[in-house]
Amino acid sequence: MRNRLPLFFGLLLGMVAVDQAVKAWVRGALNPGQYLAGGKPWPGVFEITLSYNEGVAFGMFQGQGVLLSPIAILIGGFSVWYALKHRDDPAWSIVAMALLGAGAFGNLIDRLWLGKVTDMFYFRPINFPVFNVADSCITIAALMLIRGWTKKPEPAQDASAGNA
Repeated sequence: MRNRLPLFFGLLLGMVAVDQAVKAWVRGALNPGQYLAGGKPWPGVFEITLSYNEGVAFGMFQGQGVLLSPIAILIGGFSVWYALKHRDDPAWSIVAMALLGAGAFGNLIDRLWLGKVTDMFYFRPINFPVFNVADSCITIAALMLIRGWTKKPEPAQDASAGNA
């Protein structure tokens, strides 16, 4: 089997860096509620705006996000522990854990540094809550894990069957 720790840590650190860079750019370029360059990239569809979330996912538990930070530490810590203990797992599993950890750590940095999470992506047609790169990482990781856990394993092929 192949050691996938470089994949895990590269993706984990890379996605935290992307998340923090996008958040810093949006905080520097916009005021809360303001849209990118005073306009909208795709009016009525996809918008970039500066928003802050003092709660957790989907705006739940407003004002209590910092108090729930230990959960993010546990999730991020679990993803690192999993990668260290299962370094030979299939790539999809390691990628999912790296994305999960990156999302947890990315939003944790905001909570501890700012007391709130910076959000910027908004899909107006479905009125989806404003989200960020870290949220996207967590969502993709959850979908990958659900798919991986519910996928039926392929039957093992007998290596001697072809040598008849």
